[in-house]
Amino acid sequence: MNPIRLGYLYGLGAYLLWGFFPLYLKLLRPAGPMEILAHRIVWSVAFVALLLAAMRNVGFLRALLRRPRTLAGIAAAAALIAVNWGTYIYGVNSDRVVETALGYFINPLVSVLLGVFVLRERLRPAQWAALGVGALAVAVLTVDYGRLPYLALTLAFSFACYGFVKKRLGLPAAEGLFVESAVLALPALAYLGWLSLRGDSAFGHVSTGHTVLLVLAGAATAIPLLLFAGAANRLPLSGLGMLQYLAPVLQLGCGVLIFHEPMPPARLAGFALVWLALIVFTADALRQAHQSRTRPRTPADSQPPVPTPTAP
Repeated sequence: MNPIRLGYLYGLGAYLLWGFFPLYLKLLRPAGPMEILAHRIVWSVAFVALLLAAMRNVGFLRALLRRPRTLAGIAAAAALIAVNWGTYIYGVNSDRVVETALGYFINPLVSVLLGVFVLRERLRPAQWAALGVGALAVAVLTVDYGRLPYLALTLAFSFACYGFVKKRLGLPAAEGLFVESAVLALPALAYLGWLSLRGDSAFGHVSTGHTVLLVLAGAATAIPLLLFAGAANRLPLSGLGMLQYLAPVLQLGCGVLIFHEPMPPARLAGFALVWLALIVFTADALRQAHQSRTRPRTPADSQPPVPTPTAP
């Protein structure tokens, strides 16, 4: 199969799984958000360890132990993804799927902010316009909710920072997920043991199906990430960037059409402003990519571009 076509299939698979992930998380109740997060971490380690063993790729651990700065970066990435996962699980299971979808719509704009404040990048006028419209959207949604949409902002900032750290580390998907999950595994196991001692654990006490679903949280975490890695290795950034909006669109659809969460006119106006900002942002990125392909190459073109985080 053509590599580009295969890349789009991998990307569609990843974003479809992420888009419908709220349906899976709802099935894990009555387990609480922290218990679900702990199981997701523990079973991710187990699933990816089996995968790496099957691939006979365990030697990378010895090399990592000789790179303390990389290990520190992995610990930072692990903390960020734990915040992201925990916030997302809490949002879904507290019937705020629409707000979690908003977080992943905002995420590309937060990545631009990281470029400005961390990498000292200079923005083009269209990017400034997109950020301005995005800020206006947050203001409108703050008025609608009666508070800052803190779940959405936490998801957007934690994932953008996670993507930034991951790009700096440059680890392959499976190896990166294994080490990040392994960093979090001991606290997760300790928490699950504490829950069990208190008699508050849902694992094994609801139904066989519920227990199996908690165990499968590891595979549900790893498989879309591996599909995304396959897509990222085959697709141009413009193609991958267009696909990233599929997941929050599907999550929003789950929230409104399946879980019947409210979407009053003011909230719809806020989302419309976010979508306008993303249209401006994406159109500018596509135009810039087209100009980069068509203009004559210069010595500066041989330098690799500074990578920016992608949406989940």
